Amino acid sequence: MASSLTKAPTGSAGSTGTEKTFLGHPRGLAFLFMTEMWERYSFYGMRALLVLYLSTEVVEGGLGMKTATAVAIYSVYNAMVYLLALPGGWLGDRVWGARKATAIAGVIIMSGHFMLAVPVDAMFFVGLAFIAAGSGLLKSNISTMVGHLYPDRSDPRRDGGFTIFYMGINLGAVAAPLTIGSVGQNVDWHLAFAMSGVGMALGLVFFFLGFRHLSPDSNQVPSPASAEERAGLLRKGLIWVTVAAAAYAIVGLTGAFTVDWVLWPLTILGLLLPAWYLFKIRRDKDLTQVERSRMSGYIWFFIAAAAFWAIYDQTGSVLALFAKDNTEATLLGFEFPTTWFQSLNPLFVMTLAPLFAMLWVALYRRSKEPSTLSKFAFALLMVGGSFFVMMVAQGVATGDVKVSPMWLVSVYFMQTVGELCLSPVGMSLTTKLAPRKYASQMMGVWFLAMTAGNSVIALLQLLGASTDTQGWFASQGVVAVLAGVAIFMWRRKVQPLMGGVN
Repeated sequence: MASSLTKAPTGSAGSTGTEKTFLGHPRGLAFLFMTEMWERYSFYGMRALLVLYLSTEVVEGGLGMKTATAVAIYSVYNAMVYLLALPGGWLGDRVWGARKATAIAGVIIMSGHFMLAVPVDAMFFVGLAFIAAGSGLLKSNISTMVGHLYPDRSDPRRDGGFTIFYMGINLGAVAAPLTIGSVGQNVDWHLAFAMSGVGMALGLVFFFLGFRHLSPDSNQVPSPASAEERAGLLRKGLIWVTVAAAAYAIVGLTGAFTVDWVLWPLTILGLLLPAWYLFKIRRDKDLTQVERSRMSGYIWFFIAAAAFWAIYDQTGSVLALFAKDNTEATLLGFEFPTTWFQSLNPLFVMTLAPLFAMLWVALYRRSKEPSTLSKFAFALLMVGGSFFVMMVAQGVATGDVKVSPMWLVSVYFMQTVGELCLSPVGMSLTTKLAPRKYASQMMGVWFLAMTAGNSVIALLQLLGASTDTQGWFASQGVVAVLAGVAIFMWRRKVQPLMGGVN
């Protein structure tokens, strides 16, 4: 890291005198970059193994669950990570400040991974809850601290700083399946989970070392909650916890408790809460007529994003199982663990993202850049098309026949192209359409689209849908493609709702 440090010219934005910088950016970016890289390494390393471990037979060290249950647990876990980003942002804004919230989140995540490393079933699920809670808290606050490094919002380095930061996400995501995944599949599941814990521990080390290089703003609470507000929320929280504990105690004492008693409530919550929150904002009387209209338009994008993420986030569940059971894990005579397939998406992101950024600029200069609605429609066509490819691959993989790894390579490529047309565009659009009153909360609303999408997949599994059929891939591919066509066909009706935002 030291070799990347240069000296900033006197008077440069965000620097004083000849303060050392990181690639021309505030030095704190280096430590936030390393923190995020190692946190994502731990997150994606564990996630690459989660469904495989849950569904692997007990004699081979796994939990031996049915495929449907394993996929439902994975989907609910993903849904809760994004759902908990909303209260995580509130804690950072109103209680702890971004720096303290991130430190607490890192400790919770690390503890959760080490709990997974303990070969006790109950401890595994407690650890999973810890990781979900910590990830939601960290996700909401660490990006905020990157913004704090550039107090001047017109600082020309700001976008570049975020680009460097997000490279850390993808570097961690690429390395995790290659290392943690290999150890989990070939050596020991729990040792691999411990590696994830070590990864988060390294992230915390870099975070604490970088404290003095972070902006003082990251240590401030922007809008402190009053003592009455904290007491009221604590009281309500204790009431809900008491009710839940009593209900599960009764179920446990009757001997009727199964994992479904946890999955069903969380799945329903993951579907109802995003819908309730969206309509709560839309119906707020404090919003202007233009803001209400924009929220009506935003609901279209939210539903489209939920459909996209429902398919996209199956990379670590349904596609991971297809890779294990139906795909040749060899290339040019080299055999590799099937978790390696999950490194393809972040690898494609790092390769294609700069190209897409240049493409949008080039098209804009020629007045030919597609509208946001068109980009969303194309993203849905790509992700839907990827599942049509999977439908064919599932048909080819009959009996003992295993398909070429190039089937999955093409699927991940198509999904990444779709992601680059939807994810960064959707985040940017969210900030543009956000009502003034909810400006700091709308990014959490964007994450709720991922919650809703994953909850739909969990619901399908709980209802008994089978993931290893052509019908599974075909039905979702049709829904995504039809949604993309509908958005494109009705774009002239949706555009006026956006209040001048393009």
